[in-house]
Amino acid sequence: MALRRILLLCMVASEVWDAEPKPIDFVCNRAARRAMNTVAEMESALLPCTELHVESWENKSHQEKRGEIVASLKLLTEGVKALKGLSLPRCASLVLQRLEINVNNYRLILTNLRLSQGPVVSPSLSCVPISTNSLSTFLLKYNQLIIGKLERFLVKLEDTCTSQ
Repeated sequence: MALRRILLLCMVASEVWDAEPKPIDFVCNRAARRAMNTVAEMESALLPCTELHVESWENKSHQEKRGEIVASLKLLTEGVKALKGLSLPRCASLVLQRLEINVNNYRLILTNLRLSQGPVVSPSLSCVPISTNSLSTFLLKYNQLIIGKLERFLVKLEDTCTSQ
């Protein structure tokens, strides 16, 4: 959520600085506000599905859950690289750089996590990725993945912490 706020502030600051609008224009013009969340020349970034269907999620093995999260993180990494290739405000580029580091750290941790039960499952997505041109949507999906599927997965694994 903090990354989203930072990026939105960066985008607003860069747009407002260049356009020099009156604050009331920003408040009253919904289309202008939406336009600031979209990078027009951006190729569509593919996003993983972050919706969590609790019953089906709970029926998956730890390996399947990890595989799905790792595949989702890989898709986010590719999206960050696509976004970084654009001419963005410096602060937005810094946010994307930090996001890329975070996503890669999560991938590394999950890939090297030793799970005791079941066979190794190769990473795969549970649904068809969606496409977006919105930076805020991209950050929202990242946040949903981390606080949804990843956090739920790690909470289930906390039981193993006391046995080690």
